[in-house]
Amino acid sequence: MVIAIDGPAGVGKSSIARLLAKKLNFYYLNTGSFYRAITFAGLKSNIDLDDRAAVLAFAKTIKLSIKNGDICIDDKDVEDKLHLPEVDINASKISSNPQLRLYLNSVMLSIVEGMNIVTEGRDTTTVIFPDAEVKCYFDAKPEVRAKRRMNQIKTDQTYEEILAKIVQRDEMDKNKEFGALKIASDAIYIDTSYLTIDAVCEKVVSAIKNYGVDIV
Repeated sequence: MVIAIDGPAGVGKSSIARLLAKKLNFYYLNTGSFYRAITFAGLKSNIDLDDRAAVLAFAKTIKLSIKNGDICIDDKDVEDKLHLPEVDINASKISSNPQLRLYLNSVMLSIVEGMNIVTEGRDTTTVIFPDAEVKCYFDAKPEVRAKRRMNQIKTDQTYEEILAKIVQRDEMDKNKEFGALKIASDAIYIDTSYLTIDAVCEKVVSAIKNYGVDIV
């Protein structure tokens, strides 16, 4: 069974997906982490991120995996590097590469084949897992998301700077030539702006129960 969650950054996708995976004893998969991992590794290796062919070739030299819900590069956990400011700035550029997306989609599908998973990202319900049994789209006001981001990471950026980057990134994600951020026609829409994680989780759990899945 696949439970897929889409939505922009800062709406609670990761926190809620992790909680759901734990409750259901499902495997947690953060699709966006794969693109951030390539971005982090590319920056570290001085790859020209504007050169799509070079980025794709570089990505194929890296072993990507998931351990305890965290993304790993060549078996090294890099989860704490995925939200660095330089990664935030360049991640959308990386994820807008159609050929790279096709490659990483195949990597993700091979990792979770035949498994029960909770997964989240930007085009999880529309491109990667269009046949997911439960689809959700989380949303939240940009101002709320900027405050959340400030509380999540240590940064010298101001609230205004973070807000501007979130708005800019939303526009980039919505206008990608492949895998654009959009709401699947059969997705459950949930505005998380003023809801607790538990409240959002309960909404998703209610939908999951319709499929007869036991909740721990």
